[in-house]
Amino acid sequence: MIQDLQARAEALGQSLPPLLAEAEMLAATVMLGEHGRRRAGSGDEFWQYRAAHAGDPARSIDWRRSARSDGHFIREREWQAAQSVTLWVDPSKSMAFSGAKDRAPKAERARLLALALAVLLLRGGERVGLAGLALPRAGRSQILRLAARLSGEEGEGDYGVPETAGMVGHGRAVFFSDFLGPLDGIEAALARAADRGVKGALCQILDPAEEDFPFDGRVIFESMGGGLRHETQQAGELRARYLARLSERKDRLATLARATGWHFSTHHTGAPAQTALLWLYRALEGGR
Repeated sequence: MIQDLQARAEALGQSLPPLLAEAEMLAATVMLGEHGRRRAGSGDEFWQYRAAHAGDPARSIDWRRSARSDGHFIREREWQAAQSVTLWVDPSKSMAFSGAKDRAPKAERARLLALALAVLLLRGGERVGLAGLALPRAGRSQILRLAARLSGEEGEGDYGVPETAGMVGHGRAVFFSDFLGPLDGIEAALARAADRGVKGALCQILDPAEEDFPFDGRVIFESMGGGLRHETQQAGELRARYLARLSERKDRLATLARATGWHFSTHHTGAPAQTALLWLYRALEGGR
């Protein structure tokens, strides 16, 4: 299971650079390799040397390195907060839904996108973690940790509430969910993220059946956890009201995202995963 998920995610990640070649900034970022997204700032790990400029404090000069040349050099450290990305993948029962036997459930697409995004970010020198499960780290070995965590058992509730534990202040984050449950938990999570200077993206994942509502006649609607149940003899008459409510929810999520400096988009499991991955990569670039 872990090996299969990792292999599929890495294959998706490897298929993205050709798409990014059409977007100059993203292609350049990916092709720059390990240092492509790094920035100087406060941190613990050495990044690079640079020539000292007027105004640099003397304590910043690396005298050992400077002694080997005619000039003075500053030992820069990388800005760890700006390149730390925390992912949250909704583990709730709602994410297990699929409207067709030949279509993967929402949870599988969410895990695949999360791991593929992690592959790209780690390859670019970022630190990636899972909220409440794995602190952001760099390196190839982190992929195995994330794959193991993402392959865990599903949660107990019908709907998930975004987890913010482990987020790095002034870093970035991505929430993967259908966001069909109560909005209070989502609002609170975005508020906590905003308080810490964290920006990111909400990736809503829906099954095409949840978008189109292709139901008619007698239908029994039941939540994946069995906690909610509704039977109707005329499901077709509910379609207009359902679509209106879904549109209102999307508008509300988009408004919440804009208010906190985040991005929002909806992805369908019937659509290519590359489309969502490209959008996520762009959204994180915009949230730097």
